[in-house]
Amino acid sequence: MSKKILIADDEPSIVAALRFLLESEGYEVHIARDGKEAVSIVEDANPDLVLLDVMMPVKSGYEICQWIRDRPDRRHAKIIMLSAKGRDAEVAKGLAFGADVYVTKPFSTRELKNAIRELLGRSASPAA
Repeated sequence: MSKKILIADDEPSIVAALRFLLESEGYEVHIARDGKEAVSIVEDANPDLVLLDVMMPVKSGYEICQWIRDRPDRRHAKIIMLSAKGRDAEVAKGLAFGADVYVTKPFSTRELKNAIRELLGRSASPAA
């Protein structure tokens, strides 16, 4: 069974690129374009990993991250925060809210794939 990943980002070009990348790696991909939709998908799909944009409509990535970490039944989900805000204070804030990894946009897709594999405990693609 493939791992489930939620992409929570309101930037269509980033969502399209990440969806293509992750589906080609064999992951089951879910998309949320705002914070409310992200919460709903986390509830329904129970993803293994969430790629979470910091600045989204309705609820911020920080709020969603903290909500996931406060839920015992969802706490297992790995969280990678994505943000154009790369200052040390922003990175520290994301990690303090419970993110496993904080990635600054623009990012290397190879590095992102490696971070996802590491967090999900795989050294190869999920289809392997």
